[in-house]
Amino acid sequence: MKIKTWLLLTFFLVMVLPIAGAYSLYVWINAYYQDKNVAEYFDKWTELNQIKATIDNPALYQKNADLQELEELTNEQLGITLYTKSGFILYSSNPLLSGYVGKERMFKGLFDLQQTYNAFTYKEPVYQQGDLLGVYEIQLVRADWVKGVENRSWLVITGSILLFLVIYLAVLFVLNRRLNRPLKELMQQMRIFAKGGHVETNLSARKDEIGELAQSFVAMQNEIEKTRASLKEEQLQKELMIASISHDLKTPLTAIQAYAESLQSRGLTEQQQEEYQQVIVTKADRMKHMLEDLLMYTLLQSTNYELELVAVDAAEFFEMALSDYEPLCEEQGFTLNVFCDVDGLYAVHPKQLQRVIDNLMSNAWRYGDIGTSIGLAAVNAGSYPVWSFDFLKSTLNKQEGVYIIVQNSGQGILQEDITKLFEPMYQADRARTKAGERGTGLGLNITKQIIEKHGGTVELFSQENIGTAVVCWLPPFKGAIKNEMEKNMPNSGLNCCDDI
Repeated sequence: MKIKTWLLLTFFLVMVLPIAGAYSLYVWINAYYQDKNVAEYFDKWTELNQIKATIDNPALYQKNADLQELEELTNEQLGITLYTKSGFILYSSNPLLSGYVGKERMFKGLFDLQQTYNAFTYKEPVYQQGDLLGVYEIQLVRADWVKGVENRSWLVITGSILLFLVIYLAVLFVLNRRLNRPLKELMQQMRIFAKGGHVETNLSARKDEIGELAQSFVAMQNEIEKTRASLKEEQLQKELMIASISHDLKTPLTAIQAYAESLQSRGLTEQQQEEYQQVIVTKADRMKHMLEDLLMYTLLQSTNYELELVAVDAAEFFEMALSDYEPLCEEQGFTLNVFCDVDGLYAVHPKQLQRVIDNLMSNAWRYGDIGTSIGLAAVNAGSYPVWSFDFLKSTLNKQEGVYIIVQNSGQGILQEDITKLFEPMYQADRARTKAGERGTGLGLNITKQIIEKHGGTVELFSQENIGTAVVCWLPPFKGAIKNEMEKNMPNSGLNCCDDI
C-alpha cells in the first residue's frame, strides 16, 4: 500500500475512532441511566407512598403540632417541608429553609413526581373537611444514583483516555514501522555508501514510495559505482598514456639530441650532415604528430567541446578530401585505389573529418604490407567500389548516408583485438610497423570520437591474411536542420572551422 494511502486511512481512523468510541460509551451510559431511572422511579413511588401515609395528617398543620414523628422520619436521604396555605414554611428538615415562599412557588408542581439530577421532589395539598390546610413537599435524595453517575463518569473519562492512548500508540507504531524505521535504515545505508561502502538494501522490494526511493537509491548507487569505475579506468589510462607518450617522446628526442650533437662536430661530411639533418626533421615531425594527437584526444574528452558542423555538398567535399594521397602512398610503397560516388548535403567539420581520413590512411601505411594496394572511398549506401573486400559489401547498405572506407592488405587483426583497438593507447601485438615503431595508440580513438560527434559510427573489419578495413558512416541531413544548413551553404567550405 502506498504511504499516501495508508496515511490518509490512518488519519481517517484517528478522526473516526475516538468519536465512535466516545459515542459508544455515551450510548452505553445513557442506556444504563434509562434503565436505572425506570427502576428508581418505581422504587421512589413505593417509598413515597409509605411516607405520604404519615405526613398526610391534618394535625401536623395545626399550631403547636407535635412534629417529633416527622423529625424521626427525616434523614440524609429524605427531606420534608410543610407549608401553610398562605405560603409560609411551617416545618422543614432543612434548617436553611424558613419564612415565606409564596403561593405560586408552593403550588407549582403539585401531584408531580419531579426528577432532578440529585433528588425526586413531590408536592401534594392536605385538606380537612374540604378546607385547605397546607402543602407538604417530600424530597427523596438520589444518593445511589448520583454515586453511580459519578463512578460511570470517571469510567467514561478513563475509557476515553485509554482509547486515545491506544489509538496514539497504534499510530506511533504504524508510523515507526512503515515510515520512520525504513527511512532511518535508508539514511544509514546512504551514509555507508557516502563513505565508500557498498550496501545491499531489501527496501527496494517494498510496494510504496519508500520502495521507489530505495530503487532510485540502488540505481543511483549503481550509476555512481559505474562512474567511479569509469573514472578510475580513465585515470589509469591517463597515467598509462602519460607514461607511454613520455617514453615515446623520449626516444625521438634522444635521437634529435644525439644527431644535433654530432652536427656540432666538424668531422662530418656534407652527405652525413644532410642525413643527420633529415633524421632530426623526421624525428621532430613525429614528435609534433604525437603532441597533436594528445592535444586532440584531450580536447575531445572535454564535455564542453562540440564540433561546429557546416553544410557541404558531398560530391565536391569528398572529391577534394580524398585527393592528394596518391603521391604519399607511392612514397610509402603502396598503390592507391580511390573511388568517390556520393551526393546530397552533409553536416561536417571539414578539418576534423580530414583528420579522420589522415589517421586512417596513416594506419593503412603503417600496418599494410608494402607493395600491396590501399583502398580509399566515399560512397552512398548500397554502393561500393569493385576493389572492396567481399566481407565489406553487406555492411555498406545498413542505413542511408555516406560510407568512408579505408582498407589495406596484410596479415589482418585477431577478432579479440578488433573492439579493443578503439580504446586509447591499445595496440594489438600484431599491429607493428615495418620499422618496429609504435604510434601513440590514440588515432583510432580520436577517429571514433570525431565521427560520433558527427552523429555517425565507426566499425573495423578484418580477416587474417587478407586485410583490414575501417568503415565510417555519416548520416544525411533531415528536416529543419537541412534547411538551416542550406542557408549557410555560401559560407561553408574547406577553409572554415580551422580550429582544432
